[in-house]
Amino acid sequence: MAKYLRIHDLREDRDKTQQQLTDELNMYKTTYARYEQGEREPPFAFMIQLAQYYGVSLDYLAGLTDSPEPPAENNAP
Repeated sequence: MAKYLRIHDLREDRDKTQQQLTDELNMYKTTYARYEQGEREPPFAFMIQLAQYYGVSLDYLAGLTDSPEPPAENNAP
């Protein structure tokens, strides 16, 4: 399993400790640490929550793009 370096980097870029972030997200620190280290696969719903929290795209979190910008709103019916 791969490490999720982007979630680690985003957390550090915002000067948050794992404890501070997990307190805000209402989750256990050990669970989050395992996600960062690649010991556990983060659930899709959690990745969506992180993308919204940081204001980045899921593709950025997954390492599929180097652009953190979320996609433009799609107003199609």
